[in-house]
Amino acid sequence: MNKIILMGRLTADPEMRHTTTGKSVCSFRLAVKRRFVRQGEQEDTDFFPVTAWEKTGEFCNNYFRKGQQVAVVGRVQNRSWTDDQGNKRIITEVIAEEAHFAESKRDNYSETGFETKQEANGFFPMDDSDDLPF
Repeated sequence: MNKIILMGRLTADPEMRHTTTGKSVCSFRLAVKRRFVRQGEQEDTDFFPVTAWEKTGEFCNNYFRKGQQVAVVGRVQNRSWTDDQGNKRIITEVIAEEAHFAESKRDNYSETGFETKQEANGFFPMDDSDDLPF
């Protein structure tokens, strides 16, 4: 089984590209704090490259911003290629199959001026306040 669930903050705005066949692919880096810290040690953070394809990638590109806390569910994948100097390169990346907001809407509008990229048909991140209509 190959499944990974990560929650962290984006280190930069997502970048959208398109393949030669027209498929959309979105890339971003996720900073994830380690869960446990030994007493007296500083908290460690791991940085994961994330790739999201087509609809998931379009969602990430449209709604995710630098500094925002998000959660991704997907799989780990190794990819290799040969660079311009003839060296073999290998990267381990997360292929996002699901992407979710991991903080409330009000957290998105802090003193730093963070805002969502755009509204699409009135969609906003879910407000997790206790004022539910039912």
